[in-house]
Amino acid sequence: MIVLETDRLVLRHLTLNDAPFIVELLSEPSFLRFIGDRGVRSQQDARRYIMQGPIASYLKHGFGLYLVFLKETGDPIGICGLLKRDSLEDPDVGFAFLPAHWRQGYALESASAVLKYGRESLGLRRMVAITSPDNAASIGVLEKLGLKFEAVVRLEGDAKEVRLFAMEGT
Repeated sequence: MIVLETDRLVLRHLTLNDAPFIVELLSEPSFLRFIGDRGVRSQQDARRYIMQGPIASYLKHGFGLYLVFLKETGDPIGICGLLKRDSLEDPDVGFAFLPAHWRQGYALESASAVLKYGRESLGLRRMVAITSPDNAASIGVLEKLGLKFEAVVRLEGDAKEVRLFAMEGT
């Protein structure tokens, strides 16, 4: 199901057929460093991740992480969407892209569309984002999106501190 379209991108619900791409993305050294190890090593692991993460979130919250693909070619390049974590009061925008597609504005373009969707279609007043303190590229994207740094926090069950950014909707 297509959720959003931008000038260059399409965001749609993840399906079990996306397992090969999810294995590739979640195995990237940058994903493991900045986001964390989700235990995805095989297509079976990826299908479990998709079922228990994005698909469960679509059913429970009406939103989740979406597959981002290039409108022109149909090639998947990353994921972007809203997550509702038990340890955060507000939904948070998250994104991850294959390194070959970094520094081309795709994170900014997709996350901007997701935030607008959250405000206008889902009626969310406040949305947040978290990032590793040393992830300068993601911090730059969040600041360009208009999110403001609020605090350094530690999510439940996680040993690492993350930076929390927030945006009040209008």
